[in-house]
Amino acid sequence: MDIRELLLKDAMIMDLKATTKQEAIDEMVHQYYVTGVINDEELYKKDIVAREAQSTTGIGDGIAMPHAKNKAVQRATVMFAKSEKGVDYDALDGNPVHLFFMIAAPEGANDTHLQALATLSGLLINPDLVASLKKAKTPDEVQQLFADAQAAKEAKDKAEAEKEKAAAKAPVSSDRPYIVAVTACPTGIAHTYMAEEALKKQAEAMGVDIKVETNGSEGVKHLLTADEISRAAGVIVAADKKVEMARFNGKHLVNRPVVDGIKKAEELINKAVNQDAPIYHADADSSEEDDSANGTVGSKIYKDLMNGVSHMLPFVVGGGILMALSFVIEQYLGGAKSTGFIFLNNAGSLAFAFMIPVLAGYIAESIGDRPALMPGFVGGFMATVYSGSFGGVYTANVIANAKSAGGFLGGIAAGFIAGYLTIFLKHLFSKLPKSLEGMKPMLLYPIVGLLLVALLMFFIVNPIFAVVNTWLTTFLNHMGTGNAVLLGLVLGGMMSIDMGGPFNKAAYVFAVGAFTATKNGDLMAAVMAGGMVPPFATAIATAFWPKKFTDDERKAGITNWVLGFSFITEGAIPFATADPLHVIGSSVLGAAIAGGLTQFWHVSVPAPHGGLWVTPLATNAFGYIAAVVIGAIIAGVVLGIWKKERVNN
Repeated sequence: MDIRELLLKDAMIMDLKATTKQEAIDEMVHQYYVTGVINDEELYKKDIVAREAQSTTGIGDGIAMPHAKNKAVQRATVMFAKSEKGVDYDALDGNPVHLFFMIAAPEGANDTHLQALATLSGLLINPDLVASLKKAKTPDEVQQLFADAQAAKEAKDKAEAEKEKAAAKAPVSSDRPYIVAVTACPTGIAHTYMAEEALKKQAEAMGVDIKVETNGSEGVKHLLTADEISRAAGVIVAADKKVEMARFNGKHLVNRPVVDGIKKAEELINKAVNQDAPIYHADADSSEEDDSANGTVGSKIYKDLMNGVSHMLPFVVGGGILMALSFVIEQYLGGAKSTGFIFLNNAGSLAFAFMIPVLAGYIAESIGDRPALMPGFVGGFMATVYSGSFGGVYTANVIANAKSAGGFLGGIAAGFIAGYLTIFLKHLFSKLPKSLEGMKPMLLYPIVGLLLVALLMFFIVNPIFAVVNTWLTTFLNHMGTGNAVLLGLVLGGMMSIDMGGPFNKAAYVFAVGAFTATKNGDLMAAVMAGGMVPPFATAIATAFWPKKFTDDERKAGITNWVLGFSFITEGAIPFATADPLHVIGSSVLGAAIAGGLTQFWHVSVPAPHGGLWVTPLATNAFGYIAAVVIGAIIAGVVLGIWKKERVNN
């Protein structure tokens, strides 16, 4: 594909007016909207902002490459935008950004588009091209510069491919060091290929032979073979997402974020060539601390928990909504013996029965990789179907109301226990003879892992959490109005503190756990009411104080009426990003009030999701609606009054 087909002249901005990062994003996204590249500004911007929250796309040297891939994109496009004065974009080198390349990829982008995007990303490593782009005056010049650079790169790649074929047939030369690398970023559009180009270019300058495997949107390219890994002096993994690591067992391995592959290519290559990096042990599943990209202990625990929660949510939402609909049929349409009630209730119950096993299984898998998945699933299942006390028996009646000793909390414990037990077993079995390696995944890990997890769940975890769950159930069922209101205030407020982040997820997980243990939807009402307030608040504020918001924010405010109704808190994120103090402060106030009112009016919603769409299921439908409306109005009015007037509209 000719790269000029991606670089649309109509979408280019040759004189960007923005002076801040948020303004630059708003201006470029709006340009995409008016040129028809995207059909939903807020949906596309949401993913752009989410990508920036992971790590800045201002890669340094005056370049930024914001990018997103979602269903709002109508065609694969790369926007070229240039700022003469420069924009403070939180770039890695701290310098202003002058050249922007906003990449838009549709959800179903074909391989041709993805390859073209990868090619363009790699071209930006060329300093001569960057210098020429800074001088370009017209869209035609920009297109021609990229066309020339693409032709030169294709010729170079062809020559390199021929060289690789010849090298594969010839004896391995001892004159030049040889290393291998893997690059990967979460979206797999830009940084993956920029890191590839930077490593290859730097290796060529240093007289080092290198092969780089890319894990991008178009899949794994240039897959490293066992022979290539074996003869490499060292390995570089420049990645911000999980890649297959076991194949590098016994090799000196440098493990860094993908941006280091772009900005610190020379340092990484030196470490790999000189074997100045820890030896990677697959059984230990870790490298030295300073070469780890895993973050702090707290962030690791949160990532593991969220891996379980993200896999669990479809079961919670799908199963919970179908069960809730069955209750509507039971109450209003056909009774408990109707086919509609029995079918929907059983389907929902079956999905709900998988909730805790899936949660535990994928927490375990995040910690101990694939060998931990099965023990985690079984541990979670044991927390769900356990009946009796110490020395009791197990029943697997998932349709009826199975008694649960471990329950939701026990399932979380099962996941972490299975994950870390698997890591322990990897260490324990690492001393076995090489001839027994094949026994580990097929025999030792499944049998020993399951045995240990089952013993711990049966004799320790379930009995302990039986007491915890009994106390929790008793506390929630006998909680006075004052305590209930206080808990509702806290949970409602937590839903708005970070709008989808750790506090939001903690409140939601707690409410789901309570709902699972007690079948009481009181706390579900509190978290749903609190979660609906931020989008409603921004919708109200933009409607009644429009001059305090940009055009894009006013349009987003209209969308947030629907998002709020549907319990999609994330609709307020763009507002919170642009003005965190006023948006988050007012939202927490209104959300806390909404959550507290649901408990004061004894509202219960027996569904784990749905927002106001599930109002017919609420025990006090009027109280549910009133709590949301009052909280949203308070938050919206406070935001509208508190927010400062814009100087230019």
